[in-house]
Amino acid sequence: MFLSKNPQLNSHGELIHLLSTEGLSREHLTHILDTAAQFVSINDREVKKVPLLRGKSVFNLFFENSTRTRTTFEIAAKRLSADVFNLDIARSSASKGESLLDTIANLSAMAADIFVVRHSESGAPYLIAQNVAPHVHVVNAGDGRHAHPTQGLLDMYTIRHYKGDFTNLRVAIVGDVLHSRVARSDIHALTTLGCPEVRVVGPKTLVPASFAQLGVQVFHELEEGIRDCDVVIMLRLQNERMSGALLPSSQEYFHSFGLTHEKLLRAKPDAIVMHPGPINRGVEIDSAVVDGAQSVILPQVTFGIAVRMAVMSIVASHDA
Repeated sequence: MFLSKNPQLNSHGELIHLLSTEGLSREHLTHILDTAAQFVSINDREVKKVPLLRGKSVFNLFFENSTRTRTTFEIAAKRLSADVFNLDIARSSASKGESLLDTIANLSAMAADIFVVRHSESGAPYLIAQNVAPHVHVVNAGDGRHAHPTQGLLDMYTIRHYKGDFTNLRVAIVGDVLHSRVARSDIHALTTLGCPEVRVVGPKTLVPASFAQLGVQVFHELEEGIRDCDVVIMLRLQNERMSGALLPSSQEYFHSFGLTHEKLLRAKPDAIVMHPGPINRGVEIDSAVVDGAQSVILPQVTFGIAVRMAVMSIVASHDA
């Protein structure tokens, strides 16, 4: 029997929760990507549904604001034929002081099968996963600065779709890496999938040298950081997570680290440009790049539905 200390896996090594890309094997990640590939074509069908989660209840618990992630999870669950419930946190008992675990216990009593959780506190989805019944599954939709695994996976799907293989790629992640759970999820996934060179690029206040411990190269100049890269992943400035003056101004940030068409010429001619959203045009990226031929930002969103379908269908097929 496979004995796992990874809370995402059962004793057979099967995925029962998705909490982070960290700690998952290349086989786990590839299985999710391969499963997602089977769901992408559902967009082209007249009836965009499959019965894999028929009779299951999916509860979306978003303690932080979200548009793309919450909506794509809802679409993904409905395309799997699940019953979907979006908890209005602002009007829920959590706003009256109910603890997170009490909220989960009450929703579990309503026959929940999957909890999709976004929370401002790092580790909240882990706490929930440790306190649910063996048949209940937890998917992390972003926790604090820690992880955003489905965004990381849809980024991997997008890269694989356009570039085929990870083993010859040079990937740059640019911007507010310090506060980015997406950056961490991307770094863990890229290194596990065999990407030989991952770079993080940004000002010293937002890209600490300690990130080199994750096996990446650290750059503090945009042009040098993206030079000869195959993939450029731009990140949003997360002002809501910043304390103190980490940047002089958004205008100065754009001057130094905003991606323009001229700066993009430093990357490979066939480089793709990605962004997890929401996009701040004129702050981290120029509109001409967002709408340009090398941008794959909107396909990322489309692929996100298939990836989230894959994740929910996989975790729901195993018990703890």
